[in-house]
Amino acid sequence: MSTGKINSKIILTAGFVVPIILVFISLFIGRYPLAASQLLAILKAAITGDHTGFSLMEQTLVWQIRMPRILMALLVGAALAVSGGALQGVFRNPLVDSGMLGVSAGAGFGACLSIILFNSMVLNYVFAFVFGLIAVGLSYSVGKIYKAAPTIMLVLGGVIISSIFSALISFAKYIADPYQELSEITFWLMGSLARANYRDLLVASIPIVIGMAGIMLVRWRINVLSLGETEARSMGVNTALYRGIIITCTALATAGSVCISGTIGWIGLVIPHIGRMLVGNDNRKLIPLCITMGGSFLLIVDDIARSITGSEIPLGILTALIGGPIYIIILKNKRGVGDW
Repeated sequence: MSTGKINSKIILTAGFVVPIILVFISLFIGRYPLAASQLLAILKAAITGDHTGFSLMEQTLVWQIRMPRILMALLVGAALAVSGGALQGVFRNPLVDSGMLGVSAGAGFGACLSIILFNSMVLNYVFAFVFGLIAVGLSYSVGKIYKAAPTIMLVLGGVIISSIFSALISFAKYIADPYQELSEITFWLMGSLARANYRDLLVASIPIVIGMAGIMLVRWRINVLSLGETEARSMGVNTALYRGIIITCTALATAGSVCISGTIGWIGLVIPHIGRMLVGNDNRKLIPLCITMGGSFLLIVDDIARSITGSEIPLGILTALIGGPIYIIILKNKRGVGDW
């Protein structure tokens, strides 16, 4: 067995172990201190039923406040990272992520519209999810206008639709009530997991898991699509079919994520490049690594967001401040972007 294969196996194994360690560490992090003995007693009680060594408030803190937020961070981070990795391979473009297809802007406008018209948390999720899918559908439709270079046109269509929905978001902020609606819209657009709960986690996990599972199943086809349109067709691959499947799966995963967490950038752009530096361009290895690395990255960022200051920092701010410098470092290393 070659050294490269051994290293890849070690990296992939570590990728699955690190999130488990981070989950345990994250349970301690927060403004309310929790001793190791208390946490172990709470975790043990879930198995044995022995409720000694901790209070009801501490049990509620672990299971009802911190744990759903941790699980949501893992799920959202994984969905954004794997979507970005898949789209970068399909479009052969290191600057593409799921937001490039308009899903983030579309979901953002849907949430803004719901906040202004209904101000219902449930409808905020529904509108964000539906408009995220609508934006991707419109981007795909625009991209089909010119058939000679479908990948370039799809990206261009995404840019156009994103710009339109961004303008609609600005208009929504302009007409929103400045004393209540505007602040809620602004906070939602910056991204947060502060309202995480098991109900929202369960509902959002359905499209996210379906999308990620679909990408996992066809990840070997991404290797073929990344060779280019002509080469992929010469190998007997139905490029339009698989491109449509991957775009649909990334739309489901991203829309499900954005509807519960707001707009969180840079994860889908940076994490796949870090993954390529570790395991190369083979999407059979890269996609699983993106899932674990994306979840771990957002969990670390969320831990920082809720502990570094007295008030919580929006996730979108931190991911940009952390992801931007990391991406600059990656660009200095040609292996970070790979040969497309």
